[in-house]
Amino acid sequence: MRDLYTIGVFVGLGAGIGMLVAALLAGVRPGVALSLAAAVAGGVALGLALAGAEEAAGAAVGGLAGAFGTGALVRGALSRGGARIATAALLVLAALVVGLLALIPGVGYVEALVLPVLAVRLRRAGSKRHAGLRILARD
Repeated sequence: MRDLYTIGVFVGLGAGIGMLVAALLAGVRPGVALSLAAAVAGGVALGLALAGAEEAAGAAVGGLAGAFGTGALVRGALSRGGARIATAALLVLAALVVGLLALIPGVGYVEALVLPVLAVRLRRAGSKRHAGLRILARD
């Protein structure tokens, strides 16, 4: 049972690392690919430094999920006119919260599932959002 908890904590910490890296790098053109690679590497390094191979694998998966979800969020915010520094600052704070929430049993696993789902939902809703306003602007 202890292993299940520690792996979950490292999955959540990896998600926080992925969010942090994506918040800082996703605004530049190759930033999403860089953030995915850096999140996996950071998760593995954290897991190996503080625990074992199982935790490192969990942190790598969490980092991948966090970077994927946050990368889509950053690209969507910046394409809609969001300020780069403000978006990064808000997501850095959110990454800290995600990292702290990972200490709650089971929440790290939920974070790793929710962040990629967020990215998929944002991609689907990206072009459909505010369609009514565009129609009114044509008149």
